[in-house]
Amino acid sequence: MTDLVTRDFTAPAADGYPLSMRLVSAAAPRMAVLVSSGTGFPKGFYERFARHLADKGAAVLTYDFRGIAGSRPDDLKAMRMDYPDWGRLDMPAALDALIAAAPGLRVVHVGHSVGGHFLGFMSNQDRIDRHAFISVGTGWWGGHHRIYNPLELFFWLGFGPFSLMRHGYIKGGGLWGGTDLPRGVFTTWRRWCLKREYFSRELETTLKPHHYEAVTAPIRSWIFSDDPIATPDTARDLLSVYPKAPSEISVHAPGDFGARRIGHEGAFRRGMEPLWDGIFGWLDNGEG
Repeated sequence: MTDLVTRDFTAPAADGYPLSMRLVSAAAPRMAVLVSSGTGFPKGFYERFARHLADKGAAVLTYDFRGIAGSRPDDLKAMRMDYPDWGRLDMPAALDALIAAAPGLRVVHVGHSVGGHFLGFMSNQDRIDRHAFISVGTGWWGGHHRIYNPLELFFWLGFGPFSLMRHGYIKGGGLWGGTDLPRGVFTTWRRWCLKREYFSRELETTLKPHHYEAVTAPIRSWIFSDDPIATPDTARDLLSVYPKAPSEISVHAPGDFGARRIGHEGAFRRGMEPLWDGIFGWLDNGEG
């Protein structure tokens, strides 16, 4: 292991909202990596992954979207925001913070789940040279593994509305294993996930302006056979909203990396270093 430098700091989003960020870096990095989280995953969830990439020669920025973990307000119930704010306001600010912290370095991006969905909302996405999508597929429930459907429909139609009624936000724990979620995240997310087209139709109307057709950097999308959400079909549907970006889907079984299970979040857990090496190779030089 090389000596790594870690710095925790707060940076403002485009509207001034304070975002919690962490930069972990090799002493002389040759590449800057932005890591965008999945819904309800705090930046600390990606710490081991970030340190692994940093040890191989990167400066890696992880951050919490507004309403999540270190970027959670004292009164989450009173928070007013919409799900796409993460892409429009938070992701561009995180990218700017990374570029300022690692000037002159080539910038690449790792998007986990919604971290890949919202790339097209970023006004400064053209600063990114290459993207690694990890477990990125649309949220439409009908495209997911059938065994998962009852659980997710109960989350959308039962657990979620009850949690909003009782707490004013989606409370973490129990059925929902992620962090507490603001109301504005859940309501928009649910609307999209109950429609086959997910958010693609809204990109033509209410979600304008956006930059999905301006994304031209190459994307490799890693999909895992035991992930009930990001399947090859939902991954293709999601990539279709980036029509000008060269893209490819790389499908793997857990055993390809010596794992028993990966699912939707396991790609970032302990023991996945062989996968991380492949991701680093793709980001570094298009190999791996």
